Amino acid sequence: MRIAFYAPMKPPTHPVPSGDRRMAGLLVRALRHAGHDVSLASPLRSYDRTGDAQRQARIRRIAARVTQRYLSRCMARHRRDRPDLWFTYHVYHKAPDWIGPTVAERLSIPYVVADPIIAPSQAGGPWALGHDASADAIARADRLIAFDPIDIPAVDRLRKGDRSITPMPPFLDTPRTRSSKRALRAALAAAHDLDPDIPWLATVAMMRCDVKRDSYRLLASALSQLRSKNWALLIAGDGPVRDEIEPLLHAAGRVVFLGRVADAAIADLYHAADLAVWPALKEGYAMALVEAQACGLPVVAGYRPGIAQVVEDGQTGLLTPEGDGGAFTAAIDGLLSDPPALAAMTGRARARAARLGLDRAAQRLDTIVRDARAAHTKYRPERTA
Repeated sequence: MRIAFYAPMKPPTHPVPSGDRRMAGLLVRALRHAGHDVSLASPLRSYDRTGDAQRQARIRRIAARVTQRYLSRCMARHRRDRPDLWFTYHVYHKAPDWIGPTVAERLSIPYVVADPIIAPSQAGGPWALGHDASADAIARADRLIAFDPIDIPAVDRLRKGDRSITPMPPFLDTPRTRSSKRALRAALAAAHDLDPDIPWLATVAMMRCDVKRDSYRLLASALSQLRSKNWALLIAGDGPVRDEIEPLLHAAGRVVFLGRVADAAIADLYHAADLAVWPALKEGYAMALVEAQACGLPVVAGYRPGIAQVVEDGQTGLLTPEGDGGAFTAAIDGLLSDPPALAAMTGRARARAARLGLDRAAQRLDTIVRDARAAHTKYRPERTA
């Protein structure tokens, strides 16, 4: 099947790494793994971070021109060379899909949305334009895929319970490393003057002016309360509030800032570390924690429904009440002081990785897009021109 792929929040080709870019790329890879011909329909970002109504209106105008150019190119081709399905990843009020619904309607092809989010509180607010456009796109979709269970009730109400939304856990193409844990630790220890014989904690997260900053603040506070100071924290990430975050964490203990690193280096970090730690305040499913689990790394994180799909509490890690710094500290303390329990979680995390792999995700996505096409063809016969 020829699939036109679009990610209004951040395309998989964007130069700045993030969980959104990672997931967009993984969806493309999984669909191709299932045998589909996937092309990026447009790199246009519709993201508006601040709630600027003028900016949103300008993006809508640009998107209208992009839509018409895309349709003109499609209509100039023979029907067999046009897309069979449009697939959009991550639609919400800050990043609506202004392109997909129109293209799908004009080409009479099914429209599928992964990670649809409805925030009723934004109706009439600074992102009213984006909210209404997102609600319209989600209402018009032939199939919906939810990675975070917390998003399902609002979408279900919008769709009036038509059961078109399919829950699906986040997934990953399991990262591999060509070096042993001992060799990876030795290299990092030499590069950053670390003791390879003490426990290493790992955090991978951008340093942004939003809930990421709040999570970093809670992390610094929690680590400063650890009874044992015999640990080191390695952080992969960068961003506009790094100058604010660094002093807080340096005051908490031995911390190494690796900055922005490549995906392969992140996998090496996870394979070298002993425990991933992240408060995950107000996050969906935290792709960094998905990757940690795929690398066999136990996790201590704040509880969120999406994260609970990845981290099996008490089995592959520990989930603490969201925002509870004391519980977060106690969970890390408990695992650092109980090496056998930490080692057992490591083994279970590796076993869990197979259930979050690319093969299973490709099979599920293949079923969803084929069902969408079959249902669409049944109720909306395709044009022959």
